[in-house]
Amino acid sequence: MSKNPMQTKFCDLMGIEFPIIAFTHCKDVVASVVNAGGFAVLGEAMHTPDEISADIKWIRSRVGDKPFGIDLVLPASAPGADTLEKLLAGIPEEHKKFAQHIKEKYNVPEPKGAQALHQWGGLNQDIARGQIDVILDEKAPAFVSGLGSPEFMLKAAHERGMKVFGLIGKTRQAKRELEAGVDAIIAQGYDAAGHTGPIGTFSIVPEVAAIAGDVPVIAAGGVTHGRHLAAALCLGAAGVWTGTIWLACRESDNDMIIKEKLIEATSDDTVYSRSVSGFPMRVLKCPWTAEWAKPEAPKTLNSPYQMLLSSDYIQAANDHRRADLMFEAAGQGVAFVKSMKPARQIVFDMVEEALAAFEEITGELPE
Repeated sequence: MSKNPMQTKFCDLMGIEFPIIAFTHCKDVVASVVNAGGFAVLGEAMHTPDEISADIKWIRSRVGDKPFGIDLVLPASAPGADTLEKLLAGIPEEHKKFAQHIKEKYNVPEPKGAQALHQWGGLNQDIARGQIDVILDEKAPAFVSGLGSPEFMLKAAHERGMKVFGLIGKTRQAKRELEAGVDAIIAQGYDAAGHTGPIGTFSIVPEVAAIAGDVPVIAAGGVTHGRHLAAALCLGAAGVWTGTIWLACRESDNDMIIKEKLIEATSDDTVYSRSVSGFPMRVLKCPWTAEWAKPEAPKTLNSPYQMLLSSDYIQAANDHRRADLMFEAAGQGVAFVKSMKPARQIVFDMVEEALAAFEEITGELPE
């Protein structure tokens, strides 16, 4: 093999050693992955501008000049500046009654604290603008739009020396964002955790790679093993976007109950549902998703109304650590999450597994 397949154009773009992107909501995971030679993106959708600023400063204090990214969820459907009270009033009584039915059926207690889950960038455009402004002010090395096109902020980000990545689930979305000038495209398949599209990873990645030219394409969706990394590179990707595999790692701040559920889960334990946020989303199966899938359930609401409706259930389950109710976003690759390894070890294991896969095919190790 004449070339090390781990040295991709995404590695060249970001100055990193391994073409592995970790998406996580835990800044300790970000620091560990970045310092291990990978790239990491911190999901900040639920955080205030002050919290985002503090997180960026904290990461920089741990990784120095090494690059990392910040991710926001910015759906185009977010209302202007509606108050929480007005948005809650917009939820139909039929849906409120169905949510109450679920709470009564499964003995869901009331949340212990304030509704922190209500404060996110998809709630209204004012919150989103505040989040975007602080990321630009801090000049985060990279910005990732996890939902919604980042075209509107490309000029401002590039003027500050930032990279901008777009996460897409359909080829037509990729085409628009490539024409707008994003620095990398994350092509996410149906297998993925969280908000994801209807097309499988093995279909969407080579489709996007065929039109991307010199722009790196990152494969996302079900990637939890080095064989997935090797396959992604063969499909034309320049790296992989990984999420589920970090949820149960040593540094993750997830509840131990969630970590144990992830380790025990198989791909059949995930479900594709609109019942959490109003957008298609892959999560571990739980009573909330099961009830909304029944024929008698009302049609799920659009964002942000469905997210507001589900937030009492989510927070109550977490506050009271009810294992029977709790769930987490998880991709179909969850079956390879077998233990609570350190994040650094996950990076090295994934690279070693990928190289072993290439050696198995070619009969030789890369240089």
